[in-house]
Amino acid sequence: MESQNEQNREIEKCPSGISGLDEMTRGGLPRGRSTLVCGSAGSGKTLLAMEFIVRGARDFNEPGVFMAFEETEDDLTKNFSSLGFDLPDLVRRDKVVLDYVYMERSEFEEAGTFDLEGLFIRLGSAIDTIGAKRVAIDSLEAIFASLPNEAILRAELRRLFRWLKEKGVTAVITGEQGEKSLSRHGLEEYVSDCVIFLDHRLVNQMATRRLRIVKYRGSSHRTNEYPTLIDEGGLSVLPISSLGLDYVVSKERISTGIGQLDAMFGGLGYYRGSSVLVSGAAGTGKSSLAAAFSDAACRRSERCLYLAFEESPGQIIRNMASIGFDLDPWVSQKRLFFHAARPTVFGLEEHLVMIHNLADKIRPAVVVMDPVTNLTSIGDTAEITAMLTRVIDYLKMQGITALFTSLTPGGGLTDEHTDVGISSLMDTWLLLRNAETGGSRKRLLQILKSRGMPHSSQVCEFKLGDQGISLITAENTGKGISHDHPN
Repeated sequence: MESQNEQNREIEKCPSGISGLDEMTRGGLPRGRSTLVCGSAGSGKTLLAMEFIVRGARDFNEPGVFMAFEETEDDLTKNFSSLGFDLPDLVRRDKVVLDYVYMERSEFEEAGTFDLEGLFIRLGSAIDTIGAKRVAIDSLEAIFASLPNEAILRAELRRLFRWLKEKGVTAVITGEQGEKSLSRHGLEEYVSDCVIFLDHRLVNQMATRRLRIVKYRGSSHRTNEYPTLIDEGGLSVLPISSLGLDYVVSKERISTGIGQLDAMFGGLGYYRGSSVLVSGAAGTGKSSLAAAFSDAACRRSERCLYLAFEESPGQIIRNMASIGFDLDPWVSQKRLFFHAARPTVFGLEEHLVMIHNLADKIRPAVVVMDPVTNLTSIGDTAEITAMLTRVIDYLKMQGITALFTSLTPGGGLTDEHTDVGISSLMDTWLLLRNAETGGSRKRLLQILKSRGMPHSSQVCEFKLGDQGISLITAENTGKGISHDHPN
């Protein structure tokens, strides 16, 4: 009841339409008030402001005015067409007004005066022409760059924010980051009702973007930094709903793709929506188990997203065909979707958002990541664990069954760990390893854990052949497979 009363007391929100941002702000930006978007060059300030205007006009039927001081109307139209924003069409339909204002610094220096009245008249006319509900101003530095007098600057800055509030429009104003403050002049963040900080940094020689809500008057909000991505769809923030333990669990079981391995799980396979780890040294057959699992999902007419960090799709299809898994038809039938990329192509945050976007677009029932240990080339163990935790939580929220392969350094008991520290997050853990007997190598498979179900404690021999994968007991006695019940 208390939380409901708190929600009722919160101010009215204006949805931005930007993926993830409305979750961070718990509904959108403050309606009828001003939001400052500050950050360094290349962090995405102009893009956020333009998306706020375009998505408002297109998705929420709220016309908007974009007033630019650095880019002309033609420049804006060309730059944003690559993101699928048809600005000329929105302008023709009186949904958006693009207004480029040229301000010559020498004019103010010669006149010795500075007044925003002309700007207010021009902006007010544009608002009244289309009945605008949203306004974006890009940027404050271009407006006040000509003003050396600090006292006048502060007075005019307050006047601008007050005027926008009196007009009743929801405004987004961009500003450059200062040396020792969030904004250039150190005042903008105090007169704004909401402040969003965008950061563009280099980590391990990889460019990453982050977004943080510094303040939000009259509303609760997320306060941590969250990764952002700029792609062909615009700006997106990692959906915050993926972080939590309130997902729905299923009792349905799905096949591993190997009948004898299903038998080790009581004949039923993995739980749907669970997370599965397959770890082992090089050459133990991790990718083969991943291929069997993907093939089984496609045979059930489900979609599978295969994230390959080591091999190309063509190489995977060729290699798996040699052990009886013909994956090529599933690609043609749009049941199997490969996304192959070296980890070093992106930073961890971009990989994270990319996985979210692919899963949202493809809507798979099954996701394979092969292998997650390749991510160590772009982050340390703590960063990778945090990233994979978010991936696992997100997939569980969506009810997607996930299989992760992990490379371990060698044989023996040291195999019972993972370099990326995610074994405790997994519902099921399969360990593969090599053993030498009689001058030949054997592959062995063992179920280390499988939460909530009976499973075998046997160490089985794991064989790959042109007819597929087969399992036999390690002693090769032909005895049946015994089962341990879960703790």
